[in-house]
Amino acid sequence: MPDEPGTLLRSHGLQVTAQRIAILRAIADCPHATAEEITEHVRTGLGAISRQAVYDSLGLLVEKGLLRRIQPAGSPARFEDRVGDNHHHLVCRSCGRLSDVDETVGEAPELPPSGHSGYAIEQTEILYWGTCPDCRSEETASQIED
Repeated sequence: MPDEPGTLLRSHGLQVTAQRIAILRAIADCPHATAEEITEHVRTGLGAISRQAVYDSLGLLVEKGLLRRIQPAGSPARFEDRVGDNHHHLVCRSCGRLSDVDETVGEAPELPPSGHSGYAIEQTEILYWGTCPDCRSEETASQIED
């Protein structure tokens, strides 16, 4: 995480709490984690925290722009602290692993005037779907065994 969590929270007008700091640190440690994974990570370090408290904090942190929510079709939402750029994601169809794709970093691409119906484009979200190297290796190994 580029900034100290407390400083980051204050700079966005949020109260600094142990729960919010723990959630930000969990996401820094485990990018693309689900809310359930974040809850378990936070409980390991902080102790008791309700699932609802985690969901509420995640919603607020996304709303304030400190986190980004990604939800591939058929998958639970995932969260990352990489915000402010226009990177995309690659999703493994086998294991669900999510990886960043940096080829389109920067401003949202401009669409031709006929392609946006008057919208001011602020962000694009592109998901690439495929099979990760680990799952491809497993598939190849199982084909050799057959």
